[in-house]
Amino acid sequence: MRKTDVKLSSLSKKYFMAFAGLFLISFLVVHLGINLFILPITADHELIFADAVHFMSTNPLIKVMEVVLFGGFILHAILGVILQLQNWNARPVGYKVSQKSQVYSPFTRFMIHTGIIIFVFLIIHFMNFYFVKMGWAEPPQGAHIVEGQHDFYNMALNLFSSPFYCILYIVLIMGLGFHLHHAFQSAFQSLGLNHPTYTPVIKVIGTIYSVLVTFGFISIPLYFLFV
Repeated sequence: MRKTDVKLSSLSKKYFMAFAGLFLISFLVVHLGINLFILPITADHELIFADAVHFMSTNPLIKVMEVVLFGGFILHAILGVILQLQNWNARPVGYKVSQKSQVYSPFTRFMIHTGIIIFVFLIIHFMNFYFVKMGWAEPPQGAHIVEGQHDFYNMALNLFSSPFYCILYIVLIMGLGFHLHHAFQSAFQSLGLNHPTYTPVIKVIGTIYSVLVTFGFISIPLYFLFV
């Protein structure tokens, strides 16, 4: 009975982790869509970016979603660490021959490492933007406040004007990309959605998603490095 309880508990952790991961994956698309307007992709890109940030900062529903987002991230991170520790404890001695899976990518064994990279990135990102918005951190020197709102557009430009920050951003986002490449597929597997017909489709969609999201985010520092 005890083994059954442990098994059910492990499955519950995987389900919660999968749902939290899929929620975060969806949020990344929205976040990328806003960030791309830092680049001069339209004549009024600066205004669009400012309006999007203002909406995300003031809309009551978005504020509720921020709490859900933080909860999802914390839940995903904690469960990820717990499951990884359980896996290590269950297999204290590594297999002599690694077992291949039709679902797992070659980066499966590095999920905890790329997760740490993402955690480092989020700390930097929160300190530069979210903590400033919440008043928990001082804004960068020279940052302006317009109509009670921080000028996040020029704050972003100041950060990306530093080659060091651009390179660091690219490296950390590539870590995110590797994490997403496996996470997308793994979430569906954790939910038991495996089938010879549509599992390969999920793998292709996951690869396309991780490549596009990664390239989308790193296109911003690449622009400031080379244009």
